[in-house]
Amino acid sequence: MTDDDKCIDQLVIDSIRMLAVEAIEKANSGHPGLPLGLSPAAYILWKQFLRHNPRNPNWMNRDRFVFSAGHGSAMLYALLHIFGYDVSLDDLKNFRQWQSRTPGHPEYGMTPGVEATAGPLGQGFAMGVGMAMAERFLAQIFNKQDMQIVDHYTYGIVSDGDLMEGISYEAASIAGYHKLGKLIYLYDDNDISIDGSTDLTFSEDVQKRFEALHWHVVNVADGNNLDAMAKAIKEAQSVKDQPSLIIIKTHIGFGSPKQDHESSHGAPLGSDALAKTKEFYSWPQDKSFYVPDSVYDYMKKNLNTMNQFEEEWNGLFRKYSASYKADAQKFTDAKNNVLPDGWDKGLKAFDPAKGQATRDASGTVMNQLAEFIPNIIGGSADLASSVKTILKSYPVFNASGTTAGRNIHFGIREHAMGSITNGLALHGGVIPYASTFFVFSDYMRPSLRMAAIMKVHSIFVFSHDSIGVGEDGPTHQPIEHLMSLRAIPGLTVLRPADANETLFAWKYAVSSKKPVVLILTRQKLPVMPVGMVTEDGFRRGAYILDDCAGTPDIIMISSGSEVQHIVEAKKIMAKNNVKVRLVSMPSWELFEHQPAEYKATVLPPKVSKRLAIEAGTSLGWQKWVGDQGIVIGIDHFGASAPGDLLMEKFGFTAQSVVEKAQCLLNK
Repeated sequence: MTDDDKCIDQLVIDSIRMLAVEAIEKANSGHPGLPLGLSPAAYILWKQFLRHNPRNPNWMNRDRFVFSAGHGSAMLYALLHIFGYDVSLDDLKNFRQWQSRTPGHPEYGMTPGVEATAGPLGQGFAMGVGMAMAERFLAQIFNKQDMQIVDHYTYGIVSDGDLMEGISYEAASIAGYHKLGKLIYLYDDNDISIDGSTDLTFSEDVQKRFEALHWHVVNVADGNNLDAMAKAIKEAQSVKDQPSLIIIKTHIGFGSPKQDHESSHGAPLGSDALAKTKEFYSWPQDKSFYVPDSVYDYMKKNLNTMNQFEEEWNGLFRKYSASYKADAQKFTDAKNNVLPDGWDKGLKAFDPAKGQATRDASGTVMNQLAEFIPNIIGGSADLASSVKTILKSYPVFNASGTTAGRNIHFGIREHAMGSITNGLALHGGVIPYASTFFVFSDYMRPSLRMAAIMKVHSIFVFSHDSIGVGEDGPTHQPIEHLMSLRAIPGLTVLRPADANETLFAWKYAVSSKKPVVLILTRQKLPVMPVGMVTEDGFRRGAYILDDCAGTPDIIMISSGSEVQHIVEAKKIMAKNNVKVRLVSMPSWELFEHQPAEYKATVLPPKVSKRLAIEAGTSLGWQKWVGDQGIVIGIDHFGASAPGDLLMEKFGFTAQSVVEKAQCLLNK
């Protein structure tokens, strides 16, 4: 690097710094410390190593960049602007404002070039691991000896706070185990957190920790030394069988009066400190959001270089398409999230004569789908044999890189599993799933919430869905979990009533392109015939399962394993000439989005006698049964006993439904 190059590089870096701190100052909100300290590292990564194309941020073979330390978003937006993405100075001036394209933390789908929503610390770290796993999987499927069409790195910036979060340990452990050599993280080691020095809570040897997790670790003593950081990144790229952590010693708030102090972390510098910071950088005091013309001119030349990365890849893909036409079409479909023709032709309805747990039905359907959809990939948190999510004809995702393993053993790492699944989805080209017992969705809730915020195509499969778990007792029996997931906006929760509804649930999950949760039983359930259960009704979230002549005296509503009880209850009540309508409600979210006219045909307002039964908390069901309705739920923890006995003791039987319904009708 020549002296002239160093001079212009420094001018670009300082432009990034000043744009970030001025955006924060104008918003009177934000985190200036990270941009002032870390901009040199981010710039050298983007300038010399990151293969990307600002003119097409979604180019498939781009390097991924995950900004896990999302509180420093002003720096990311300044980078995007300087490097030629569709992020204007006006966008920077609108930082953290209503309907801005530059929100307080990076949000996927809102700002061009933002690869993942970040802010909850550790989430980006784990999502980057998922992206690196997706790259390996797709490379194993599609690359040929003479043509490597999937060949890129996943880079990220992580902070002290990221490394304190437990999810980062879980994800780092998985990444090290799988030898993800194309995963490189830059660690902003500035020794400061919100409350003060990290010495308050954080004294571990990070290098030894990551080396113990089988990562390659490089140290850079000065976060302003561009040559040292470039050398470290090159070294990391040379290590093919380990992920790399580059520990960069930086100064939070570098160049400001608040350098190395927690006051620079999460509040604007203030006008006086900003003036002194500009003085330190020899920056014009009388200009705001100033970028020298020489910086724009220099970066325009760089933009042409970045555009070439994609042009070269496009040429390679044309050759690939000519030589491997079928694979090229599969790759294009996977990239565009298009399901193959005939993807559901292997699905078969289940025999009503054979009872079956919905977890077992789910496993059957998954394997039928996997035969025709080659990019389904996922696994469980050490529970594959219990949750039935093994794709039986396919190998395990492994560190050797020799086979396209579709079964991921996540180990007992639920939080990282959820976020890695989101990273797989964000990368694109795959349909990922993750599974565990429903009660352990608690460990995944932040990742589930992130999936909903980002609207990614992650599928979460939770079995052992109620007190029907039985002998394992209340620690393993989900009570409040179903309602808590229904409370997450944008998350579609499906609780199928039998094997055939489970088939419909999987069809919806793989085709919806949105985050979906399947809630499945451990215990066997009766299988209802197709025709009684209908796919159209299922996709509407609720439908008439069985009706009566004329206006119903009572409507009974249920989901999952309790639907069988309202079916049996109706048979009993029919002997007394009670007119009963049965409604299966597998998804509140899907039903809520139906037209009012449809909802009224299923739940006519004039029928006020309504009963709902579900083996979870009763909270929320009043919305569907109304003020005059009854809910049979469980608003306390369960117990340790056989599942069938618990269902009986806690009132989840047909006879209990009949008794409660009769009380309601007698009012």
